[in-house]
Amino acid sequence: MTDLAPLDSAVLPGGVRSRFVPDVNGLRVHILEAGSPGRPCVLLLHGFPELAYSWRNVMPALADAGFHVVAPDLRGYGRTTGWHADYDSEADLRSFRLLNAVRDQLGLLHALGQQTAAAVVGHDFGSPVAAWCALVRPDVFRSVALMSAPFEGPPALTPSARSGDVHAAMAALPRPRKHYQWYYSTRPANDDMWHCGQGVHAFLRAYYHHKSADWKQNKPFRLQGWTAEELAKMPTYYVMDLGENMAETVAHEMPSAAEIAACRWLPDAALAVYAGEYQRNGFAGGLQWYRRGTTGLDTSELQLFAGRTIDVPSMFVAGSSDWGTYQRPGAFERMQESACTRMVACHLIDGAGHWVQQEQAEKVSALLVEFLHR
Repeated sequence: MTDLAPLDSAVLPGGVRSRFVPDVNGLRVHILEAGSPGRPCVLLLHGFPELAYSWRNVMPALADAGFHVVAPDLRGYGRTTGWHADYDSEADLRSFRLLNAVRDQLGLLHALGQQTAAAVVGHDFGSPVAAWCALVRPDVFRSVALMSAPFEGPPALTPSARSGDVHAAMAALPRPRKHYQWYYSTRPANDDMWHCGQGVHAFLRAYYHHKSADWKQNKPFRLQGWTAEELAKMPTYYVMDLGENMAETVAHEMPSAAEIAACRWLPDAALAVYAGEYQRNGFAGGLQWYRRGTTGLDTSELQLFAGRTIDVPSMFVAGSSDWGTYQRPGAFERMQESACTRMVACHLIDGAGHWVQQEQAEKVSALLVEFLHR
């Protein structure tokens, strides 16, 4: 990948700037930035399939509240370069280990001249990265806000056995199914989305719509366990029909022209920013994070922290229409009961699905400012 230019300022809110930070753990990191670099730093980590751009409408409020706000394109995404995602390269996959992601964030803070972060905030796959930052280096990451993906703690030294093969059981259901994370770990997944028939822009429109509060069937509830029958109660963007790929899955829920025009949180001009980045890069970099998890690549090194808790102040935020809160049965409860010892609040925001910081940017901004000023 060749060096790229900063993101065009015309697509950014006032006060938000785009630039690059070189030599960060082998990366040239693209960041969005707001506020004065001399202020306490707040680090914002995005998920899949998103970008630093996902935080654009939260950053000005945090800057106005007195913080230096930094949102990087994470390893594998956007305009950050220096990563590789060859499906057959173990070295490429190992670079996506969670502890290496923590090293990425430590290196970024150091390169910015910041010794600490007032908070690290993570959404979706950025949530476990933020959680591990706070767990491993609480001296650096002084508080943590997790969004849409609860953190249930490090893996146990002796993991509890799950009954049977849930994937075989899902495939054997009367309506055969498969789990999206294991689908995302397959070789065809990148091309399925990158070269889908409807095109990347339309694919992302349907994907974001399907997981948002705009899709009125998103009415999540607690699942009773990690079984095929319980998991199959989730929408198809999480537990897919066995014979369909993700582009085909979300195409069934493509919003109408009227619904697209009414979508204030993601107008087509903003969606075009995502589409442009993914049309250039494909999805392979983001999918490496899923492969890391489903293959158990770094489980043994994470078990070194078995029993360790997050002891800095923490907060959880998600949309009330977000299935992400409950997709791992029991994780939401374990986060509050044992994994985070100083959790000050859990907020489930009405009018938001999975993309909470985009769908309800003002409410999320207010909650973050309140949390940071405690």
